[in-house]
Amino acid sequence: MAIKLNESSQGIAFGISAYLMWGCFPLFFALFDGVPAFEILVHRIIWSCVFLTLLVSVLRRWAPVMAALKQPARLGRVLGCAVLIGLNWGVYIYSIETHHVLQASLGYFLTPLVNVALGMLILRERLARLQGIAIALAVAGILVQLVLLGSLPWIALVLALSFGTYGLLRKQVLLDGLSGLFVETLLLLPLALLALGALSQMQLSHFTQDARTPVLLVASGVVTAIPLLAFAGAARRLRLATLGFLMYINPSIQFLIAVFVFKESISAPQLASFVLIWLALLLYSWSAWQGMQRANRRLAAED
Repeated sequence: MAIKLNESSQGIAFGISAYLMWGCFPLFFALFDGVPAFEILVHRIIWSCVFLTLLVSVLRRWAPVMAALKQPARLGRVLGCAVLIGLNWGVYIYSIETHHVLQASLGYFLTPLVNVALGMLILRERLARLQGIAIALAVAGILVQLVLLGSLPWIALVLALSFGTYGLLRKQVLLDGLSGLFVETLLLLPLALLALGALSQMQLSHFTQDARTPVLLVASGVVTAIPLLAFAGAARRLRLATLGFLMYINPSIQFLIAVFVFKESISAPQLASFVLIWLALLLYSWSAWQGMQRANRRLAAED
């Protein structure tokens, strides 16, 4: 019993740390002046891999990495994680570059509800009545933008679906957080190196455009890897629903940055979408809290 509580506490600490760091990401990626989102993504992959190689070497954690690489038939889920996180990174950088941080925030507000839906559909986790209502409200929030603005918030949807599915697959990968993340970035590395070579050959690389850009691009690897390590640690220790509950720390910070730092305007349909999704999250949170209270009472009765 004590071990379970300890694991849960560690998972919550890892999750809060990851989401706080992710929430501040718009401030970091806004520093890249004139560097296209695709090139930033390429460097994120390369320098994350370099940083993780050093970390794995220092901690002497090569054994699980080599064991995983020697069994390519079992790397399917890890490859899925790699593709999903690469897609998520690229679209997120694009959202900052094109001044759509509010839409990115909406996507990450949706992610906990995507986690709940995936937990029900894939992991057969039971869906409480309030959670079902919460998902319906989130769908209504998206439909408001579709009807009133005439277009789907595709950035929000891609971010929510890619990261929600990443969390689901990552939970099923039989690797610790550091080893799993390293193998994920290692699988993306050949494509990133090919892309970097092509950019350099076409003289489209911005790596040497000034003194600041290469420092930022290298730093993007470290900045990328640290919260993902924390997230991986949380994903291995927590239920998918609990992980989703912590998720909205990130978009709350991003929403405040978009409105008060980047001065993005918010239209009436966008505000209506946010309100519906915030209501959905409140219902989901209340339902999750009730579930935890019932679980605690059962454990107390068993003791």
